Amino acid sequence: MKKFILRVLLLTLLWQISPASAADTPDNAAKIDKLMSQYADCCSFTGTVLVSDHDKVIFKKGYGLANREWNIPNTPEVKFRLGSITKQFTSMLIMQQVARGTIKLDGHLSDYLPYYRHDTGSKVTISQLLSHTSGIPESSDDPKSRLFAELSRSDYTVDDFVKKFCSGDLQFEPGTKYRYDNTGYFLLGAILEHVTGKTYETLLKENIFVPLGMKDSGYDHHADILAKRASGYQQDLAGVVNARYADMPLPYAAGALYSTVEDLYKWDQALYTDKLVPNDLKQKLFTPNLENYGYGWAIRAIPADEPGAGQTMIAHGGSINGFNTLEQRLVGDHDLIVIFNNTPGANLIDMVKGIRAILYGQEPAVPKRWLVPDLGETLVNRGADAAVAQYRELKHTNPQSFNFDERALNQLGNMLLEKGRNADAIAIFKLNVEEYPKSGNVYGSLAEAYAKDGQKQQAITNYRKSLELDPNNQNAANKLKELEQK
Repeated sequence: MKKFILRVLLLTLLWQISPASAADTPDNAAKIDKLMSQYADCCSFTGTVLVSDHDKVIFKKGYGLANREWNIPNTPEVKFRLGSITKQFTSMLIMQQVARGTIKLDGHLSDYLPYYRHDTGSKVTISQLLSHTSGIPESSDDPKSRLFAELSRSDYTVDDFVKKFCSGDLQFEPGTKYRYDNTGYFLLGAILEHVTGKTYETLLKENIFVPLGMKDSGYDHHADILAKRASGYQQDLAGVVNARYADMPLPYAAGALYSTVEDLYKWDQALYTDKLVPNDLKQKLFTPNLENYGYGWAIRAIPADEPGAGQTMIAHGGSINGFNTLEQRLVGDHDLIVIFNNTPGANLIDMVKGIRAILYGQEPAVPKRWLVPDLGETLVNRGADAAVAQYRELKHTNPQSFNFDERALNQLGNMLLEKGRNADAIAIFKLNVEEYPKSGNVYGSLAEAYAKDGQKQQAITNYRKSLELDPNNQNAANKLKELEQK
């Protein structure tokens, strides 16, 4: 009888131990640490990581330096700029106003911003702004705005900025196409302020950050003394340098927030509840529209050839001067992966995929070295021809150790253009076209280099090829039109 009771107690105890708290959890944490350390060693990753499994945090750690000048390490408490992860907070604020009846999803832009041009504002709905289907052009597509060059220290009020930079002609009939658009989310911030009479920053504090105890999140002001704020860096040809300055009123409701990986875990947990907004409205955030984008979130089923196949993934990334971020929620298993990086270069998508592999009992792919530091040094010391030769040699002799993604050559070419080395940029972009002949993006970059070098016909030819491969490349369309009118 005693043996029977003991056996029942043992079985009950084993049944109560969930996979997230079982003995393999420390093993998974060790595997994640090993993988992230490899990315830090080989692939320019400096940042913080948090992983939760079935609602329980199983791993959080920092890698590299939050501040290189003072040799201060990254830790999970360090605050990073979020970039476009901001959009999910803006969309939640909108849904809270929908719940209160002050905003309607089928209401029109001009209903809430009376000063906005009526011919377009009367066509665009709040839902279309949230889902990037409004047709309103991205402000940075306007060559006259030169946003990050001229407006990085902007004193525009929100309304003045809207009037000057967010009121262009529609690029397509609202609701018919998807085109990722920061301008739409800037407009949503302006709408929130007009409807409530409060600033966007105040709304965030009162309606999200304070209720959820997100004490390490906020609207980033350059002038503020902010404890544990990470510095942002970028890769230059000759090495890592401080990132370009960007004043946060520019990205505003599309990208101006900072946070920690720990605060995003609090946010993740709240999204499984009705604490912030009723469930029916919350689900609209996670309902795919065109191109599987909901309201401030991308939603997709993980394909069969990836770890976690069949799971619904609700995710978003962000990129802003000196920072890139990625957040993936696997809602079926209540898993969360958050990675912040303050020296953009490492492929965060590959990193998250590796962590997912570990969570689902698979072997993660071995990290591949980023090409930019190696080729950048060659470009500085020996020129473009030597860099092209080095690329070919590495791909022939060591294809498994390096990441030959098209973005590396594109980034190198853009660095060269910024330094006025047009001929060298053309050589690098031509190599990229040779390597990726079906990418509209690489033809667009080559066209831009030809245009800056004064080779108008070559620029036109390559912009046309870019549009042939990617008809939705609005920047190429604008540049082509501009060249053909000269």
